[in-house]
Amino acid sequence: MHAKWTAIMMVATSILCNTPSFAADNWPTKTIRVLAAGAAGGPIDIMSRVVMQKLSDQLGQSIVIDNRGGAGGTLATRIAVTATPDGHTLLCNSSQYAAAYSLYKDPGYNAFKDFAPIINAGTSPNIIFVNPVTPAKNLTELIALGKKQKLQYGSAGAGSTPHLTGERLLKLIAGLNIEHVPYSSAMPAILATASNQVPIGLTAMPPSVQLIKSGRIRGIAVTSPQRMPSLPDVGTVAEQGFPGYEDYTWIAFFAPTGTPKSIVDRLNKSIGAIVLMPDARERLAVLGFDPVNNTADQFAAYIKVEVAKWAKVIKESGAKAD
Repeated sequence: MHAKWTAIMMVATSILCNTPSFAADNWPTKTIRVLAAGAAGGPIDIMSRVVMQKLSDQLGQSIVIDNRGGAGGTLATRIAVTATPDGHTLLCNSSQYAAAYSLYKDPGYNAFKDFAPIINAGTSPNIIFVNPVTPAKNLTELIALGKKQKLQYGSAGAGSTPHLTGERLLKLIAGLNIEHVPYSSAMPAILATASNQVPIGLTAMPPSVQLIKSGRIRGIAVTSPQRMPSLPDVGTVAEQGFPGYEDYTWIAFFAPTGTPKSIVDRLNKSIGAIVLMPDARERLAVLGFDPVNNTADQFAAYIKVEVAKWAKVIKESGAKAD
């Protein structure tokens, strides 16, 4: 009898130990939901749709993008953190994931423990732009204007890295007495600048490109080390009096902690390959995204650096969640 029960327990233990692997091998078994921490038309939404359309084709499974913008990305992140960790719910968030963690008193997630980082899929410089009636044609003139009068700048929301780029560059470094006006996502901030509700806008570059080309807003400076091919006439911050300055908005994918490592690794490889595909790369490059080749472990290490970086900016600038 004892031998019989021992055999049964061995079989049960074997089944339990192998369940995650079995689940991973058969994943996905149903529609995948991607919680996108940004509104439709914004950088997060754009990256989500470019990547997930191709991933859906590869997996032979439908993927639904669920846009939940607002509150520095914490709305989507709070939902994702409670999801079953089986690979059927993912989070697409930006560098606001690292920034909002320090900016909000209760962001609703632990940036280091609640998610398995999958991949940093791409980066984009942030961009400063103005309404065409604003007299400044470049960053030097904008700062000079800001020394004479109090200005406002709109961003994609409190906790977004463009918000904190404004705090770091315009307030801390340039010394301007400037007011932040948060919007629900990048596009409302861009349209508010185009309609002169605020004179200055600061967002990730992708959603602003077409409006700059059409003349509805004027590009002032990009935060990349070199000028961007899609907007060659817009100078960098570095070349306009701030050598070495650079900031980025990155867009990344996460899974709730507990998601089988084999699924995370598979997603890392698949998404990494997708953003390097010529058609996807071209589409993203036109918008100002550069793909990033990184492992899940490398991305996890990068998150620690980003959290520390933006926590310092938040503390020194006194940035608030408005």
